[in-house]
Amino acid sequence: MPPRSPLAPHTPTDLPAVAGARLATAASAIKYRGRDDLCLLAFEPGTAVAGVFTRSSTAAAPVAFCRANLKGGRARAILVNAGNANAFTGRRGVASVERSATAAAAALGCRRREVFIASTGVIGEPLQDEKIAAKLPELVRGLAPMGWRAAAAAIMTTDTFPKLATRRARIGDATVTLNGIAKGSGMIAPNMATLLAFAVTDAKIPAAILQALLRRAADRSFNATTVDGDTSTNDTLLLCATGRGPRHAVPRSAGDPALRDFRAKLDELMIDLACQVVRDGEGAQKFITVNVAGAASRRAARRIALAIANSPLVKTAIAGADANWGRIVMAIGKAGEKIDPRRLSIAIGGTVIVAKGERVSGYDEAPVARHMRGREIGIDVDVAVGRARATVWTCDLTHGYIDINADYRS
Repeated sequence: MPPRSPLAPHTPTDLPAVAGARLATAASAIKYRGRDDLCLLAFEPGTAVAGVFTRSSTAAAPVAFCRANLKGGRARAILVNAGNANAFTGRRGVASVERSATAAAAALGCRRREVFIASTGVIGEPLQDEKIAAKLPELVRGLAPMGWRAAAAAIMTTDTFPKLATRRARIGDATVTLNGIAKGSGMIAPNMATLLAFAVTDAKIPAAILQALLRRAADRSFNATTVDGDTSTNDTLLLCATGRGPRHAVPRSAGDPALRDFRAKLDELMIDLACQVVRDGEGAQKFITVNVAGAASRRAARRIALAIANSPLVKTAIAGADANWGRIVMAIGKAGEKIDPRRLSIAIGGTVIVAKGERVSGYDEAPVARHMRGREIGIDVDVAVGRARATVWTCDLTHGYIDINADYRS
C-alpha cells in the first residue's frame, strides 16, 4: 500500500444507519491477502434504485448486468469485489457475474434481477467467482446497519484511504438520511461517474425520479473530476432509496419543490465523494480547482476546464510548483471552444496574471509561486464570450503516479 495521501480529508469513523439498509464485508483472497475485499449491501423489499455507468465501449461484464437489471427499478442487494475488474473476460466473465448474482439472490431470498454486481481491479483476468460464492453465507450472517467505513475500505484497490460521506435532508416535514461510499484513485476521467460509488437514502422516491436526480448529481460531481484522463471499464454509480425512513409525501417529479433540499444535499454528497477520489489521485500531492467563466455554454466551459485539468504540462508544472501560466493558455486554446483572446483573463490563487489578453503590467510572480507550493491550488479563467461557467477538480501529476501504475499487477 502506498502511504496515505497528504490530501486526505478528515472523514467520520463511521456513518449513521440508514433505515432499510445493512452492510457486511469479508475477505475472499481474490487478489489481496490480509484484508477484506468483498462488500455486500442488502436492502428491504421495495427499495428503488437508479444508476449511471461507464460509456466505455469495453465496459466490464458487471456493468452490462447492472444496466439490464436497472430497468426493473428495484434493488435488494449490491455485491462488490475488489482486486479483479472482470472486464474484457468474454463469456467467462458474463457467466461469472450471473453465478455471483444467482448465489446472492438465493442467499438473500430475492430475485436475481434485484441484485447488482460491481467489480474493480485488474482488467482481463478471469474472476474466481467461486471464492465470492463461498463467502456469501458469512456476508449474509454479518449484515448490520453500521459498518460503512469497513465497506468503503473493502472496495479499495490503489486507494490510500476509504471514502465516505453523509448528509441529512428535508423532504416536507421529514428529515431523511443520505450515506455514500466510493472508491477510486487512478483511471479517473469520468464519462458518467467514477470507478465505484454507492449511495443510499431512507427516503421514499420512485425509481424514475431517483434516476433523474442521480443523473443531475453525477453531472455536477463525478463528471466534473479527472485524475489522469482515462475512463474506466467499470464505472458504476448506484443510488438506492429504501423508503423506510420518516414518512413524507411521495414526490411527483424530480423538480418537485418538496425535493429542493434533497437535491441540494444529494449534489453535496456526490461532490464530496468525487473530490475525495481526486484527493486520493495516484501519487497526488496537490488538489486543483479549475473555474472557467464567461463561456458560450456550460458544455463549452466544462470542456475548457477539462482541457486545463487533463493537460500533463499543466499538471506537472503544478507538481513542480512552477508558475508557468503559459501552459494554461495553451490548454485553453486546444479545447476547441469559442474564446475571446483579446479579453481573456487568468488568475492563480486569486492573483490576476492575465487580463485583456496579455500579462498584467507589473506582474509579480512571488505570490503565485507561494500559492503553487501549497496543497490547494486554484485556477480561475474567464474566456469573455458569454455567461456560462463550470468547475472541474483534478490533481497534480507526479512520479508517484508512474511508480504505482508500473507495479500495479505485481
